[in-house]
Amino acid sequence: MNKKRIFLVVLTIVLSIVSAVSIEAQTANQVLDKAAKNINLEGGIKANFKMTNALGSTSGTIAVKGTKFHAVTPEAIMWFDGKTQWTYMKNNDEVNVANPSPSQLQALNPYNFLYLYKKGYKSTMTTTEDTYNVHLTATEANNRVKELFILVNKKSNMPTQVKILQGKKWTTFDISNIIRHPYNDASFRFNQKDFPTAEVIDLR
Repeated sequence: MNKKRIFLVVLTIVLSIVSAVSIEAQTANQVLDKAAKNINLEGGIKANFKMTNALGSTSGTIAVKGTKFHAVTPEAIMWFDGKTQWTYMKNNDEVNVANPSPSQLQALNPYNFLYLYKKGYKSTMTTTEDTYNVHLTATEANNRVKELFILVNKKSNMPTQVKILQGKKWTTFDISNIIRHPYNDASFRFNQKDFPTAEVIDLR
């Protein structure tokens, strides 16, 4: 085999690999595009979740509408209206008010990945019979979320697990019982009338 033919064979192999990687990445983004569109249909969704990290685990319910969310756990209740977050701590009847950063939101809302993957991340994907397994890795050094693993059910196009790496710590959200629910914007804001004795601490 002469040098020219060897070069052409190698070039063909390289182009095939590059093409395969490109198709895989595009397919991963298409899966997340569908999941994002599906979640944002018809005004919002409600789901059960279990969050596990190095400190332990907790479970509860979460309502999501676009960037807004409302989560309830045995320890706390959280509201986020797209800008402001209210966290009611049940043990001391106290509400903390803050404007969280995107990375802080990622650790609280498993659906926040829907607004991260389009910029600053490389995506790859594998599949099983029932699930798309999407892996996102940060391409920018200042991204506090370094890696994400997102499992998406093929039939429903809904995420069933989101695993997030911040620093050296992993947080895993297992998501179940997803149902459609039409939420109004007031559902994602704290109402003092519902907690008349709570002390409100503004951390903004």
